[in-house]
Amino acid sequence: MRRSDTVGQIKARLRVLASKEKAKASEWFFKTGPGEYGEGDVFVGVTVPTLRKVAKDQQDLSHSGVATLLKSKIHEERLLALLIWVLQYKRGDDAVRKRIYTSYLENTRHINNWDLVDTSADCIVGAYLADKSKRPIYELSKSSGLWERRIAMLATFHYIKAGEFDVALRVARTLVTDTEDLIHKAVGWMLREIGKRDRKTEETFLAKHYQKMPRTMLRYAIERFPESRRQQYLKGRI
Repeated sequence: MRRSDTVGQIKARLRVLASKEKAKASEWFFKTGPGEYGEGDVFVGVTVPTLRKVAKDQQDLSHSGVATLLKSKIHEERLLALLIWVLQYKRGDDAVRKRIYTSYLENTRHINNWDLVDTSADCIVGAYLADKSKRPIYELSKSSGLWERRIAMLATFHYIKAGEFDVALRVARTLVTDTEDLIHKAVGWMLREIGKRDRKTEETFLAKHYQKMPRTMLRYAIERFPESRRQQYLKGRI
């Protein structure tokens, strides 16, 4: 494996790989306009597949180097940092994993868009807490910060993929009346993932909560249901 570059070299490399057209499209896609959830975020225009290649190439970057990238104003540099941490977490020992997890939670203010959360929350937060108390997840689910609440919901994907649903359902109950669209989508998505593995468990949850769910959340949750069943939920005839 090649030795990782310095942070400065990595930043320069991303500029070479950047595209103004892609940057403009990303600014629209990630809602960076005034009053939007990504307001003020800065993109240079590097694709996710390219960032994954760079992350693999730079996975020996020091912990402090990754932390520096995560604090960047450039979105792609923050995403690269998280991709590197995910790789380092997977191959790391207990000490490395604890350090990454701790730094992750200390820097949630920089994990501030849905792609950043979705790329990393289950792989770091969910994975680290797999054999530990889930209290940090429950605390995040009650945060005033949109992205911390999404981290809580997405962290539970780690357990859903293992066929364990209790943590996800508890977080979903906390967030079922959340006012943010990006939380509606996250909760609905995780409920759908539960249903893909255990339809009965998802429907038991829905029977108790579907009438007070935001419409987007419900639509995401029942997306894979047969059309006749979907219509029953949408028309409130369960």
